Amino acid sequence: MPARQPSSAWAEDVRVSHGKGARVLVVGASAAGFSAAAALRRRGHHGPITLLGAERHPPYDRPPLSKQYQTHGWDAERLGLATRERLAGLDLELRLGVRAAALDLSERVVEDDDGGRHRYDQLVIATGLVPRRLAALAGVPTLELRTLEDADRLKAALRPGSRLAVVGAGFVGLEGAATARRLGADVTVVEPVAHPLADRIGSRAATRLCRLHEANGVDLRCGSSVAGGRVDGDGTVLELSDGTELLADAVLVAVGASPSTGWLRDSGLDIIDGVRCDEYSRVAESVWAAGDVARWRHIGYGEWLRVEHRTNATEQGQQVAAGIHGELTPYVPVPFFWTDHYDVRVQLAGRYRDGLTETDVELPDRPGASVTLFHAGDELRAALAWNAPKELHRYRRELLARFAMERSVA
Repeated sequence: MPARQPSSAWAEDVRVSHGKGARVLVVGASAAGFSAAAALRRRGHHGPITLLGAERHPPYDRPPLSKQYQTHGWDAERLGLATRERLAGLDLELRLGVRAAALDLSERVVEDDDGGRHRYDQLVIATGLVPRRLAALAGVPTLELRTLEDADRLKAALRPGSRLAVVGAGFVGLEGAATARRLGADVTVVEPVAHPLADRIGSRAATRLCRLHEANGVDLRCGSSVAGGRVDGDGTVLELSDGTELLADAVLVAVGASPSTGWLRDSGLDIIDGVRCDEYSRVAESVWAAGDVARWRHIGYGEWLRVEHRTNATEQGQQVAAGIHGELTPYVPVPFFWTDHYDVRVQLAGRYRDGLTETDVELPDRPGASVTLFHAGDELRAALAWNAPKELHRYRRELLARFAMERSVA
């Protein structure tokens, strides 16, 4: 007996669920989530797209929270990833202030923390990161810098003569320190690592960055950690591991962040250090991940990566949109980020690792500017620029060309 052929209605349903008419649910109103949604519309997607966001704000940019939003008078609207008119033109169903609580892969349903059920044909996971907390400061009022509300609280605490303690000398902590100094606050940074950021940008550049902060009046205490804290009448007292105490009017905790995957705990997905994807950013059938939360197989480096950089959020969101429309190509980006401190912009293209050979490129006509190249043998692996964005672009193009070849033969 011949096999039964699917009905035309069934065939249409399959076509719609995998094509430009698919019902797409994006969990996370982040840069990556918005990038995926906007890219789908640019590609002619006419099916419904729902953007589920835990915050009550339309999608906005986070890097300026520690900089321009504090010092240049930017308002919340200027942080937006799209104007109101453009956002309306994308015809997205924005479900803001709604936090995902669980995922049922078999039913293709995301449940929120109010019990609402959100069905999908294609799911994009773009929930980003959540700040890490310090157990030693449990019960002590602290600030963090991840959301717009966080930035408002920090802004209110920064005034000339106020005392800010920053716990953590990573990029966010040091950017926050630079901003506070510009606003006239006294700043002390506490960092347990003796040479902060050396594993991210190399020891020489990291040392130079720390000296820049010290030259701008930051009290940088490396090799010391926070053992505890208490509140007294004059502010917050941090008890340090070296036995000293630090009195502050406000404490900014910037000790990194973790992938926001708690809602996926019972989903059956691999969520060790982010949501695991293949080289196409595909997590499972009709499920994708993008941005800070995604950990995927980078065929250029031959390893699993999770990249917490703004550029990656946009690029991976766009790549996921292409995948939803059936255009499967390996995601092989060149990691790229920038960080701003006082009048210095540091940029890194590629992937720094210990053991690479460092070579300085002379820029005689650019006082204070520099480029450092990192090689493994004869192969360029990364390039770092100190106030030299145009010069960095050349080396970034070289790295992009190499990975374009990797993608073409995959």
